[in-house]
Amino acid sequence: MILVTGATGQLGAKAIDHLLTKGVRAADIRAFVRDAAKTQSLQEKGIDLRIGDYTDYDSLINAFTGVDKLLLVSSNDRGAVENRTAHHIEVIKAAKQANVKHIVYTSFVRKPTFDQTAIASFQNAHVHSEKFLKNSGIAYTVLQNGIYLEMIPIFAGGNVAETGVILFPAQAGKASWILRDELAEAAAHVLTTKGHENKIYPLTNTESVSFEEIATDLSATLGKVIRYESPEVEKFESILKKAGVPDLYVGMFVMWATAQAQGALDVVDNTLASFIGRKPTSVREFIKTIYG
Repeated sequence: MILVTGATGQLGAKAIDHLLTKGVRAADIRAFVRDAAKTQSLQEKGIDLRIGDYTDYDSLINAFTGVDKLLLVSSNDRGAVENRTAHHIEVIKAAKQANVKHIVYTSFVRKPTFDQTAIASFQNAHVHSEKFLKNSGIAYTVLQNGIYLEMIPIFAGGNVAETGVILFPAQAGKASWILRDELAEAAAHVLTTKGHENKIYPLTNTESVSFEEIATDLSATLGKVIRYESPEVEKFESILKKAGVPDLYVGMFVMWATAQAQGALDVVDNTLASFIGRKPTSVREFIKTIYG
């Protein structure tokens, strides 16, 4: 039995689809979800549901009983980053009590110097979670995922085709952008093949790309010039606040832009390509699909 947490989220839902594609029977998949109202698609596929929450220990025990492998999709709690670590620890403790044999955890790719970057707190939530998992006595696999390709349209702005400008303070920094669906496919690969116990895998693209290059690809796809501007962080914050962007999102944009400027997202590795059996979707291909 394989259980997937966050099963109505985009990564968890896609992982279940890839498990089914790889021949895992629906009867051998269990989905852990918070909101039963969002489970119609899962029910139509014949997936067994468990309703609960990372903060409800009893619901975790109930969900994990009889499970052999667990895909722990990391918490997306929007509060303090410490909340995410607490959620992960509750899941790991419950999994151990329920005799789960193997946990596959979706972490985030990082460099040794991560603690000197804007995403240090975000990364520490994963560092502490990984440490607890490694010390749990349960066989583990850590998937250190790269930043999603799907974030590019968010960072570039929804009206970039009209304004002709990407405004984002990432300077000349690069990131190894990767398609969420391909990360889900890699997770399904790990869950359905042998030899992954007690391994850590960086899952990134085979190249890193800057926003200057993204602007060039957008220009070619849209048939008009798209410029990239990297303002000072304070000016960027002021622009967003004047536009009515909530402080939570202003902080998120600044954090990721600064991290990219610092080189924190520039990690290239071939592991993902080997897991999915092809070169991952490139930024250029993604842009053609989204904006073409």
